[in-house]
Amino acid sequence: MQERIVETADRLFYGQGIRAVGVDTIAAETGISKRTLYNHFPSKDDLIVAYLARRLRPVPESDRPPLEQILGAFDRLERTVATGVFRGCPFVNAVAELKEPAHAANKIALAFKEQRRVWFQDLLGQLGCKDAEPLSMQLQILIDGAIAAAIVRGDPKVAAAAREAARVLLKAAGVNPSRKKAPR
Repeated sequence: MQERIVETADRLFYGQGIRAVGVDTIAAETGISKRTLYNHFPSKDDLIVAYLARRLRPVPESDRPPLEQILGAFDRLERTVATGVFRGCPFVNAVAELKEPAHAANKIALAFKEQRRVWFQDLLGQLGCKDAEPLSMQLQILIDGAIAAAIVRGDPKVAAAAREAARVLLKAAGVNPSRKKAPR
């Protein structure tokens, strides 16, 4: 039952916004009473945290070369935006909507962004990049900027432009696009 409630909250919160959706709507869409919902989640804040925690998943392991994985993040973003149901980053959306710095949602959002940055940093390390930490932050900023631009413009091609900017940053950092692994 808890999973059904969180699935419903995920669909509604992401699709309509956290503030726009009340617990009455979530209960009705789940097909349960509000009392049952509150038995599983004592407050809407608890449900918001569960919704975001559900989306906080580790980046799947891949056998693809590190450079392909890095640039592939921009390709995935382009495909996601092109679906027409993309409403931006759910973590950023939650922080922006809640406007409560002490809310647990902020910690989850920060954990997500840091997880992605560290993922970039690890891949850059595999490529032998000496400045992996600052470059990983720059790549994360490119992704975040592409998300914002895609929402404003309604154009998935901004992700392709961000991908090309990432190539420029990688090349400037000495990452050879043809090299598959870090030198030994």
